[in-house]
Order: sequence, then structure tokens, then C-alpha cells
Amino acid sequence: MNRIGPIIIMEGPNSSKVPFSRSLYIDCEEKVLIDSGAEAKALLELDHEKGIDLIINTHYHPDHTLHNHLFRDATKLINKIEFETSRTVEGIAHANGVYQEWGPRGVEAWKKTLPQEWVQNLGGFSGTYEYESEYVFDDVKVVFLHTPGHTSGLACPYFPELGVVFAGDYDMTTFGPWYNGTDGNIDDFINSGKRLLTLDANTYITGHQKGIFTKEEFTDAMDKFLDIIDQRDEKIEGYVKQGLSFKELTEIGIFYPKATLTTPILKTWERSGIRKHLERLGYVVAETASEIVRVK
Repeated sequence: MNRIGPIIIMEGPNSSKVPFSRSLYIDCEEKVLIDSGAEAKALLELDHEKGIDLIINTHYHPDHTLHNHLFRDATKLINKIEFETSRTVEGIAHANGVYQEWGPRGVEAWKKTLPQEWVQNLGGFSGTYEYESEYVFDDVKVVFLHTPGHTSGLACPYFPELGVVFAGDYDMTTFGPWYNGTDGNIDDFINSGKRLLTLDANTYITGHQKGIFTKEEFTDAMDKFLDIIDQRDEKIEGYVKQGLSFKELTEIGIFYPKATLTTPILKTWERSGIRKHLERLGYVVAETASEIVRVK
């Protein structure tokens, strides 16, 4: 457990790798937790020792809302863009490409795989917070920056007086940027990443893996992180020029290792992510889902 002033950094198992994430606790009278993907035992101990009255989720993904259900009496807020979408499994299916790739039958099959706790988490939000507005918890000021790209509603909490940013899924991992849901957007991801670098901050906390970066470290890492997008473009366009169909392209393993693509949700995100790059490169997938057609 690390601490930066009033901010306690709570770790998830395995260096906060997915399906877990890092959480922040604002140690003040309001007893505020930002994201709940840290280790369950540690969060429950924190609740016992200090209390958790308010949970603010940066976005709806299950690694960031993972343990919301453990705190039944806490008020739970999410950004206003994702509030309605995140309250139903059907809404999440549309936001994650399940409906778009597999249709109603695919949604029904996917629903059967979901842990009940996650479904419970989705229905637990009682309200929203505003973007770009200053909130004050005790004497701790925080602004929830709208940083779309990973999802359409992702917020990155910024503590201006502390010079701290919770960069969430701008996590600088070797996997690279994730925008594979239908609510993700590559250009928005790039622009939001660049925006984070303009902040008057000296400490960046990511949601996964390494965790804490100085601004210089985060800036250097961001260049490499965003460059992965261009690498994906080059790889995909190379395969298209070889004449591969969309189906063949989605079986290679552009995002996820080929051996993992038997997992339905990973296959879904592989397909959705490749579609985004094809569109970015000026291609569309024909209705047969096989031929890739140049449109510009």
C-alpha cells in the first residue's frame, strides 16, 4: 500500500493486472473510494478501519467495478455518459460489441457466462458525477476529466493541488491501448492520452501493472504506448494487401494471442478492434463478413 498525501493506493492481485485494477482511497471525512478492483480483503479491511461511504467508478468495465457489491451501504456513482448503458447486461452487450458481432443469440449466450456479482454491480449505480467540475472531499480537490477512447465515458481523476492523475487504463502495458468495445474510439484514445500529458502534474497512477510514474516517465511511456496503434495499422494493412478475408484476419491474433481466441469475449473484441483499424485505414467489411473493401 502506497500513500501520496491523503490518497491511499490500493493494489489488486498480480500487480493489479486484469481482471483486477488499482483503486484509490481518499482518506477524508467523506470516505471515498475510486474504483473497486483492488484486492477484496484489503478493501474490506479498509472499510472496517476507515469506512467506505462513496464509490466513484471511472467507467463501467468489470475490473474497475469488481467489488462494488461488497459495499451494500455505499453510494455508487459513475460518469453520466455510461450511467444508463451500464445498468443493464443488454446495454453492456451493445457497448462491448457482443450484439454487433453475434446478434441476439450471441447476447443470450454471453449473458449465461457472467458472474452474478458483476450483474449486481451493474445495477448498483444510484447516480452520476459531472465531468470537468471541481469536487472537494474534505479539503481534497479532484476533477473528473472526460478522457474518452478506452470507453466513451472514461474519466481520469485529477488532483490539481497534489499534482496527481489517476490515469486508469492509460496503463502503459505492453498489450497497448484498448479501445475494442463498440464504445471505444482510436482517435479519441490518442487525443485523451495527449491531453493527460498537458496537465500540471508530476505523478501519474495507472490502473494496472507498474502503477506510479513521474511525468517524464509517463511521457516517454505514452509515446511507446500510442505507437502500438500505428504498429497495428501497419500489420493489418499488410495482411489486407495479401488478400486475407476478414474472417482470416480475425484468426491471426492481432490483439490477443491466437490460442486465446477460442474465448468468445476475446474473439468479440478481436473482431471489433480489427474493424476499427480497417475503418481508420479506409476499408469496410462486406456484409458477407469475408471480403474487405477499400472505400477511400
